[in-house]
Amino acid sequence: MSTLYSRFATLAALAFAVSSLFVGCGGSGGDQKDELDEPSVDKVAFARGADVSWASEMEYDMTHNPSRIGGTAFKDSKGNAGLYPVLKAAGINAIRLRVWVRPEDPNGWSGKEDVVRMAKRAAEAGMAVMIDFHYSDFFADPSRQNTPSEWSGLNLNGLCAKVAEHTRNVLTALKSAGVTPLWVQVGNETRPGMLWETGRLYNDKGEISGGWSNYAALSNAGYDAVKSVFPAAKVIIHIDNAYQDNTWFFDKLKAAGGKFDMIGLSHYPMTNPSMTWKAMNSSAILNIKSLAAKYGCRVMVCEVGVKNTASDLAASTLCMTEFMNSVKSLSVCAGVFYWEPQVDGKWRPSIYERPDRDWGAYNMGAFSSDGSAITPTAILSAFGE
Repeated sequence: MSTLYSRFATLAALAFAVSSLFVGCGGSGGDQKDELDEPSVDKVAFARGADVSWASEMEYDMTHNPSRIGGTAFKDSKGNAGLYPVLKAAGINAIRLRVWVRPEDPNGWSGKEDVVRMAKRAAEAGMAVMIDFHYSDFFADPSRQNTPSEWSGLNLNGLCAKVAEHTRNVLTALKSAGVTPLWVQVGNETRPGMLWETGRLYNDKGEISGGWSNYAALSNAGYDAVKSVFPAAKVIIHIDNAYQDNTWFFDKLKAAGGKFDMIGLSHYPMTNPSMTWKAMNSSAILNIKSLAAKYGCRVMVCEVGVKNTASDLAASTLCMTEFMNSVKSLSVCAGVFYWEPQVDGKWRPSIYERPDRDWGAYNMGAFSSDGSAITPTAILSAFGE
């Protein structure tokens, strides 16, 4: 550990210089009445972000389906009302939004229009924006990286063209709305590849021949499309399991010609029964340092979450406090985004209720509800302060 720390220390000056590459973003217009406060380099040198991609549906349910949700408004003890004002008051300075190609829900949650609307609200509230392209109609993660239905049957060249077109289309819409994202993910938790089967890296027989070259071509199509609209945006390749040594993944991606400006990791420190959260936090910190040192770029924790149940609240708050205290001291860490903190452990999106799915509620948010309001817990305070 001491050797790794010494190596990390020699990179401090370089990492500080890298941090200066961040650019501000802002926008105009929209419904949210939070004061305009354009993000500056100082405010996003370390991102304390929130992925609130479910927020549109939750706000819709507050008005149209109150029986599905545990409150009629987001509020805090300071008198703030509305999700973005509550998050800002808790120290959140950035918003992450996922993009699906053709969402299952007829309301289009996480589709282009929804993302533009939510991103515009974030920019007008003075918050930086990250865009997370899944290149799928549903969640893309280590268990599934399904090709959008409209893209099925296309060969590699055809898929690359669709990736570029979709990326440019969404980002151009954001630009027209006055939103300049600081970071753009090209794929979500892509350790097994993307756009299966063409961009798949492994199957039950092992590594797939040609998989890495296909994956690199697909992710590079996204990278180039991002730069064509927002040249200064940092393009992120995002994988899961921050507690694991993931240098092998980026070695292979680089060898295949893959391009990225920043590495993204997911970290859920209370989900591995064979490791304590303290051990998982420590491993994640070491891996952030080693990845930054090896590849000469900053690392973003694109997702984090801890258990949000009454019995776990004290441990979860301590876990989050210790992790945030560690990462915020690292100049090579660009920030951390809490995944869907506004969820109270009871609400679930309508697409989870399909008979062939019937998934339970997400239990790693950072809010609670009392039937009247949905309010932050101590977990959000630990994350944001």
